[in-house]
Amino acid sequence: MTNVQTQDTKMPTTIAPYAFAAEEDRCALRHKVAIPAKLRFSGSSSFATEVANISLAGFACDALLQAHPGTRCWLTLPGLAPLEAEVIHRNNLGLGCALKDMLNPAVLDRYIASYPPRTTMPA
Repeated sequence: MTNVQTQDTKMPTTIAPYAFAAEEDRCALRHKVAIPAKLRFSGSSSFATEVANISLAGFACDALLQAHPGTRCWLTLPGLAPLEAEVIHRNNLGLGCALKDMLNPAVLDRYIASYPPRTTMPA
């Protein structure tokens, strides 16, 4: 069994959480997009956001409301039921989240084709 080295501890890969692998290994190719969506944190109401990049394993979005890493959330993309995720990191630009379950590659391809990235900042 191999080990995953974190800053302070070693974690066997057989028990490493999916969110850890998705963010640390960056195992899935990220695609720049501009998808209007809704985000809801556990125990709160949903709010409008824009997904700026997406992969099979996660997404990054703008968010005026900041959440701490580990916060559970649900992302609602156009045409899909809410997707459960976990906040992995936050910064001044928004949130990075790992999806609980990977996206279907065909679904990902549809969003990449339908929602290209912005070329200019919105007014």
